[in-house]
Amino acid sequence: MEYLLVFKELKKMMACYEDSLVCKSDILGDYHLDTRHIMENKKPLYFGSVKTNKNYVSYHLMPVYVQPSLLDNISSKLKKRMQGKSCFNFKAIDAELFAELESLTLAVFQYYEREGYI
Repeated sequence: MEYLLVFKELKKMMACYEDSLVCKSDILGDYHLDTRHIMENKKPLYFGSVKTNKNYVSYHLMPVYVQPSLLDNISSKLKKRMQGKSCFNFKAIDAELFAELESLTLAVFQYYEREGYI
């Protein structure tokens, strides 16, 4: 039940960008946004997603994989939540980290805008 609350909070954070992006999946436990930018492989550029897993909820932000310097100013507490280069995992709601992640999401959205992907 806790993971459902975590999922809903993280989804809300990403969903505010849905009007500028393309929603590929919006079902309980799986929310996925792409850009309208089509890459050389004829597929849309991935923006991010929120996904419920067995033991945690994942928040994926592809722009930080594309431009790792976007992570230069995040806290060590948020860095500890990272798995791989663009994924943050949570088991419970953490208001402080969620606020920081919300700011990071805005920054990566603005980066994709500047680069012409949005």
